[in-house]
Amino acid sequence: MKQMANIKKKADRNKTIDFSIDEGREYLERCIPASTVKDNAQLNEVRNSFILGDSFEVMDKLPKESIDLLIVDPPYNLAKNYHGNKFNRVNSEEYRSFTIKWIEKVLPLLKENASVYVCCDWESSLIIGPVISEYLHILNRITWQREKGRGAESNWKNGMEDIWFAVKCSGNPKPAKQRGESGYTFNLDAVKIRKKVIAPYKVDGKPKDWEETEHGNYRNTCPSNFWDDISIPYWSMPENTAHPTQKPEKLIAKMILASSNEGDIVLDPFAGSGSTAVTAKKLGRDFIAIEQNDLYGAWAQKRLETAETDKTIQGYSDGVFWERNTAGIQKAAGGKARSKS
Repeated sequence: MKQMANIKKKADRNKTIDFSIDEGREYLERCIPASTVKDNAQLNEVRNSFILGDSFEVMDKLPKESIDLLIVDPPYNLAKNYHGNKFNRVNSEEYRSFTIKWIEKVLPLLKENASVYVCCDWESSLIIGPVISEYLHILNRITWQREKGRGAESNWKNGMEDIWFAVKCSGNPKPAKQRGESGYTFNLDAVKIRKKVIAPYKVDGKPKDWEETEHGNYRNTCPSNFWDDISIPYWSMPENTAHPTQKPEKLIAKMILASSNEGDIVLDPFAGSGSTAVTAKKLGRDFIAIEQNDLYGAWAQKRLETAETDKTIQGYSDGVFWERNTAGIQKAAGGKARSKS
């Protein structure tokens, strides 16, 4: 623990989780080794488990038609070192085969009305999108603004990523109007965005479609498929880890709130440092997470421990998603993160 103390002393506001396996042994022991997962495992045996091992082998053991929401953040087709686990860039056909492989493994695990979100960069999106369309009904392609990354001298800076939104429903998929119906889940009111009203319009002296408060004028608007209110985790955020491609909890929260209900099961087969599992826990959902890197599993367990008492999701409070860089306004308004009581 001496090394961790030195890191904290070096920068008191640096909340990045970046301890070693030896330092995080107690957290690693909370993970479930893939070898202990039984064939044809029952849901109660894997519910709220962070499983360490090969995703393709583990998915063969999970209960069929048990997953309400699938969130997939597969390795992009880029050369990347994930703290000792290297993913090398391959040709398009090989990456297509890799995508088909995980889709065919996960498909039997999904309930008939399950929703699916798949993260990708612009280049892998060209491969992943057509493959998904062969197995699922694509409803939208979401683009979110990363606002991070180095510039490029000979090309436009890559500041966007895609998320494919699809459902398993057969025939003509329709959203369920209430829980228990056969359609897919889409909770519109849970994912509205709070935006400032620049030119407030009134009827008979009263606000029309907006709210007048002492902290400003706001409108809760329907979300589009372009998300520009996301901040990439950085060093002073408690959710931040040293994972090279960590997804923000706010990003994951949008998918979970829109496409699942409390108590539903969320599966993430490429779990990384646990953003999906942690966000699911904070929002009252159950999860199954699979990750091959032991170090990331330990970091995820540390985050899950914190989530026991801290349900905060940066950028989401008072039941709405706020625009980027409005933290001061949220605090002044007394907004608190929505959590399961």
